[in-house]
Amino acid sequence: MHRLIGRWIGKAMGLAAAALLGMGQALAQGASGGVTGETHTSFGAPVPWGVGLQAAGGPVKEAIHDFNTLVLWIIIVITIFVTALLAYAVWRFRESANPTPSRTSHNTLLEVAWTVVPVLILIIIAIPSFRLIYYEDRAREADLTINVQGRQWYWHYAYPDNGGFAFDSRPIPTEELQPGQLRNLTVDEPLVIPVGANVRVLTTGQDVIHSFFVPSLGVQKYTIPGRTLETWFRADRAGTFYGQCNQICGTNHWFMPIQVRAVSPAEFQAWVEEAKKKYAAATPAAPEAAPQLAALATSETRRD
Repeated sequence: MHRLIGRWIGKAMGLAAAALLGMGQALAQGASGGVTGETHTSFGAPVPWGVGLQAAGGPVKEAIHDFNTLVLWIIIVITIFVTALLAYAVWRFRESANPTPSRTSHNTLLEVAWTVVPVLILIIIAIPSFRLIYYEDRAREADLTINVQGRQWYWHYAYPDNGGFAFDSRPIPTEELQPGQLRNLTVDEPLVIPVGANVRVLTTGQDVIHSFFVPSLGVQKYTIPGRTLETWFRADRAGTFYGQCNQICGTNHWFMPIQVRAVSPAEFQAWVEEAKKKYAAATPAAPEAAPQLAALATSETRRD
């Protein structure tokens, strides 16, 4: 029994060392990471029989993948151990083999082991978990800043580092979709970023709490009225990344998809010059009052 407990503690410490080493390699904003998963250029869209986390489009999501894999293997080991222990107890201490049951009520070694081992497991999970949280928190060396404001019910984006232009982003109605465009995910004005740039995202809310969530880039941040929150992400390859507001923000909550288009730096600069002309003189239009009031009235009626 002493040897068994020793082996399990040794394995736990080995997992801790591997976790810290793996997370240390992943948590580097300056390092270029490969993209795991599928090789198509659209991420975050539903796929038939999709299982597991979405394919990583940047280093933040890769770090999330690494942490998820660590926790998964810990769960697998615990499940196997508990199942094997339960099966052994059922077989070893069955009534036919033990007509006179043991009356042992205390075992100091076992009681210490089943207290210490779970604590070690929690430490193994906690250390990379905290490192990941701080890694996601803010950009150390941002190449680009984008202001994201959640509004009922659309997104408002601003580029303060590129002339301060801003625009609104809304989904394309189903009847207006073109071939290749995704229902409830494709928008009229996508967020455009350069490939390989560390993008600082500053979020705020205009009315209620929304959530800026692009899973394939590993970014999720609430947009809270009266507060500015920071996060960051980076796209390591060109492509289109989809997301949605996953905060229940009202009756048209579904009306806030996110489409991020990652392009080459040269293409991004060309888009910026065009966007300056397109949006500089125009104030982003406010939503029409009638549909908004009608939606709110419908919401209030349902609540009553």
